[in-house]
Amino acid sequence: MTEPTVPRTTTTAAPATDALEDVVPHATERGDATVTGDPQGKRGRSLRERMRRTPRPPEAPPGPITHYVTARSLGMVSCHACGMLNRHVPSAATERCRRCNSVLHTRKPDSLTRTWALLIAAAIMYLPANLLPVMHTVSLFGDEDDTIMSGIVYFWTSGSWPLAIIVFIASFMVPMLKLVVLCLLAGTSQAGSRWRPLQRTRLFRLVEFIGRWSMLDVFVVTLTVALVHFQSLATIYAGPGAIAFGMVVVLTMLASQQFDPRLIWDTIENSGQHHD
Repeated sequence: MTEPTVPRTTTTAAPATDALEDVVPHATERGDATVTGDPQGKRGRSLRERMRRTPRPPEAPPGPITHYVTARSLGMVSCHACGMLNRHVPSAATERCRRCNSVLHTRKPDSLTRTWALLIAAAIMYLPANLLPVMHTVSLFGDEDDTIMSGIVYFWTSGSWPLAIIVFIASFMVPMLKLVVLCLLAGTSQAGSRWRPLQRTRLFRLVEFIGRWSMLDVFVVTLTVALVHFQSLATIYAGPGAIAFGMVVVLTMLASQQFDPRLIWDTIENSGQHHD
């Protein structure tokens, strides 16, 4: 008998690429470029093309490099009176503002020389301001002289330590710190130092802000003389220390006004470096 013939079916193995494509789904939630039903034919890309890594961009240098443009580099000069920009004419003997007719200059004339002169004068007056009495009291019990430090000690021993701290900071620490900071700024600018220009500029702004609060002792003496002026009981006079202290405050304020903070950045600009 003849055995029945069984038809043989041959199966063709799917390509490896198609098998892998079936295993790896087209994930749109991962931000993949292949999208199901993409009309532009992106689905037909091979797995190797889709999984190819894009080269990394070159790493940026550490810290951004910012190039600043100044008015002086563009041949302009700003008026110190009205702030208007004027064209700088180097050949002119004296330049004047077109708006207010003020004399123009790119930097304050003799800024460092005037600053040093005022600082030396303030340092000389700082010693008598702390050694001489700032207040002289005449009463039925006798005469009494008070210096800044004796007043601080009196407030501290009598229990008014918050007032003692305020007077110590405003009348002793602030003038001394102003002298030190202004000497530091003038010295580094004159030496052409490129050390921390941003921090030095902030120091200058801080000195300008706290300078007016150094007159606390002068205000206290003035108010005391005006209020406590009973001829029969007591009389209070301002001593020579108050005059010296007021001169220290005025001289340091003038020194901070004469100092040009743009001198801090001139060395960096001339050296070709840039600071953020």
